[in-house]
Amino acid sequence: MSENIEETEVTTGKISMKYGLISGLIGITFFIVINLLGQGMNQSLSYINYLILAIIIYLAHKTFKEEGDGFMNYGQGLGIGTLLTLISSILSSIFFYIYVSYINSEYIQQVLDMTRQKMEEDGTPDGQIDQAMEITEKMMTPVIMPIIGLVMTVFFGFLISLIVSAITQKKRPENELL
Repeated sequence: MSENIEETEVTTGKISMKYGLISGLIGITFFIVINLLGQGMNQSLSYINYLILAIIIYLAHKTFKEEGDGFMNYGQGLGIGTLLTLISSILSSIFFYIYVSYINSEYIQQVLDMTRQKMEEDGTPDGQIDQAMEITEKMMTPVIMPIIGLVMTVFFGFLISLIVSAITQKKRPENELL
């Protein structure tokens, strides 16, 4: 009987893996859909990913409590959210590398053109635009972009996890006073 309990025991790692894969697949699907709709350069739509991530972290916390003993401390919640985000980001970064390297090699140039256009619209002097674009072009390669994306997403996922964990934690009654 105890063998079955050990096999089905819920862990932060199992929950993080499951929901990290779900989050990664949703993120990839969202990216594909907004690009197919011609909205790939719409920065405001990219913020929807963070809302989706918050919802997925919430669902992972809920599942952890439901499949476990009903409790989740703040550290467990933070760990689930952060690891889930890391797994999701790795999956998305691999996809993005393949996308910009083999599927749509024009994507990076489109982003660069959009960046230049935005700076021109904002009235940035030509010298500053040229200087900024020189730096930006060095950072926007099929290898560096996914790495920067991974780091930024994990950072924001950590921040989101801090907030969601504070809301979803459920301390054991004996630890309530601590």
